[in-house]
Amino acid sequence: MKKTQSDSSFCQFETFEDGWRAAFVLLTRTYYHKYRLYTIRAIVSKWAPPGENNTEAYIRNVARLTGIGADEPLGIPSEHPAHWMLVGAAMAIQENGTEVMDWLAMLRGWEKRK
Repeated sequence: MKKTQSDSSFCQFETFEDGWRAAFVLLTRTYYHKYRLYTIRAIVSKWAPPGENNTEAYIRNVARLTGIGADEPLGIPSEHPAHWMLVGAAMAIQENGTEVMDWLAMLRGWEKRK
């Protein structure tokens, strides 16, 4: 995986698949295993803190898109991969809209995160 960096504020990747892999590594390894963040509220509060975002609106939208309650535990990523993929997809939609979503790249990125 090769990173391309033309914007110092954000990581950029050569492919959507590589970007999805990085997102899922962040969600499952860093947020879940390192920081012990298990809910949409905890994850989004870390990702989009109130000083920079309308965090509550972001949380509500991710919960609405996933159908998972904001304070409902997502479960262990290896046992509930769909929950984690849904959260990643909903966060991507929140950030970028639906026009650039590549669902197959998302699935390949999930598989490559291991």
